[in-house]
Amino acid sequence: MFTHLLIAIDGSELSHKALNGGLSLAQALKAQVTVYTCVVQYLPMTEFAVETPQIVMEELDALAERHLETARVAAQNMGMTIHTRKSVEFSPYTGIIDCAKQQGCDLIMMSSHGRRGLTSLILGSETQKVLTHSSIPVLVYR
Repeated sequence: MFTHLLIAIDGSELSHKALNGGLSLAQALKAQVTVYTCVVQYLPMTEFAVETPQIVMEELDALAERHLETARVAAQNMGMTIHTRKSVEFSPYTGIIDCAKQQGCDLIMMSSHGRRGLTSLILGSETQKVLTHSSIPVLVYR
């Protein structure tokens, strides 16, 4: 079956539910776990941006670390040890797929907010992009 799960989180309530579900699945399968989060590359829209890009990126990086620390604590509470990874990307889906490949994961687990219709077209779906572009199986938690 599956021996190494990549669980992608973004800090949302739904991704925390997926994290807990993924940890439970990994525990049942006796699988390794890598938890991944993406720091989305900040690009200022105008030259009049209030904060410098470096400050914004430092804040986004700190937020990503908090998400990963939450995952470490959740795993520790279940008696598990996990690996954590993050990367800076323009598109989170590429980071998710690249991390899964680099870590040798055989299942990607992530949440989906279930957006449909116009909202989905406007916002896009990182889950849909992972499903479309990944050669590694994907389990979607909703």
